[in-house]
Amino acid sequence: MILELAQIRVIAGQNAAFEAAVAEAASVFARAPGCRGLQLLRGLEAPDSYSVLIGWDTLEAHTVDFRSSPLFQEWRALVGPHFAAPPQVSHHAIALPQVSF
Repeated sequence: MILELAQIRVIAGQNAAFEAAVAEAASVFARAPGCRGLQLLRGLEAPDSYSVLIGWDTLEAHTVDFRSSPLFQEWRALVGPHFAAPPQVSHHAIALPQVSF
């Protein structure tokens, strides 16, 4: 599995609207082949800063299949109006599975 990490800064005061848009967009990702789920994290020190973690079967499931599909346009239509700057996106392989205590 590949993890997409999108760092997003939202327009000040639009936190609730952005979070609602991401919740609505969960149904978009549920329809995306190769997508395994997503998680939204809000910064504590910088509350207008978010991280979105999205699990994909392969890198291409995100960079080729999803990005070239109408689903990507649905995602951007929902969340894009809240962006203060373009997201910074990177992809990661799991080096050590989550350890719970």
